[in-house]
Amino acid sequence: MDVLIIGAGTMGSGIAQTLVVAGHRAYLTDPDGTALGRAQERIRTNLVREQERGRLVEPVDSLMTRLDTTRELLANPVDWVIEAAPEQASLKQKIFHDLDRHYPPSVWLASNTSSIAISHLASQANRYPNRLGGLHFFNPVPRMALVEVVPGLDTSADFVTAAHQLIESLGKTGITVPDRPGFLVNRVARPYYLEALRMVDEGVASLESVDRVMQGAGFPMGPFRVIDLVGVDVNYAVTQSVYTETHGDERYRPHPWQEQLVLRGYLGKKSGRGFYQYD
Repeated sequence: MDVLIIGAGTMGSGIAQTLVVAGHRAYLTDPDGTALGRAQERIRTNLVREQERGRLVEPVDSLMTRLDTTRELLANPVDWVIEAAPEQASLKQKIFHDLDRHYPPSVWLASNTSSIAISHLASQANRYPNRLGGLHFFNPVPRMALVEVVPGLDTSADFVTAAHQLIESLGKTGITVPDRPGFLVNRVARPYYLEALRMVDEGVASLESVDRVMQGAGFPMGPFRVIDLVGVDVNYAVTQSVYTETHGDERYRPHPWQEQLVLRGYLGKKSGRGFYQYD
């Protein structure tokens, strides 16, 4: 399949890497040419690492021939377009408004949004809203096996079927979830992160202790390590979205610590500092 990914950040490059390893052709687009260059180098570096660990069947150079980068939408139709832009409703709506007019109805449109209602995004794609739905991958995409398929009010059953076929071709597991705030995984995860933030803020335990205890309980990483990996800004944006879309449910109220770190530019591993300091 030919798949266009919009957004050359962590998620977009992770989706592109997963696609090329599975034998698909990936077109990664971003208006920022520098971001495209960084994404291309990140993907190559990750593939080299996977090759050194014996996890790749094909040589890295062969895989990279299936990856193209561009700063504009492709002139020719593709099989799928997956939007992986920042978690801002207005930005994503604008993208789908343009995609809906640019591509024929045979092209499936999917958002990798973590929490924004699919029906909200589809409101600006009035020509063919039935071909738009959610395809929520998790970070790091090459490692995480789960993908949420989110049909909106107008999403067709054919979209859901095609989405599961694509996910299966990537060697991942797809689950269909309702178009509700936070979908399934992020809805469950909000209290996990927020209670950890409150406990540390109230002096109940240090963040290192909370992470250590949760790892001891069987989690691969504690909540603060996960937030730093995903991105403090991403975690904060998802929390804001779930809080807003649940009409201010106190269980999902963002914690001031999240906003403070974002305002200071401490976004986690990608910026060198988040809850922890990184080299």
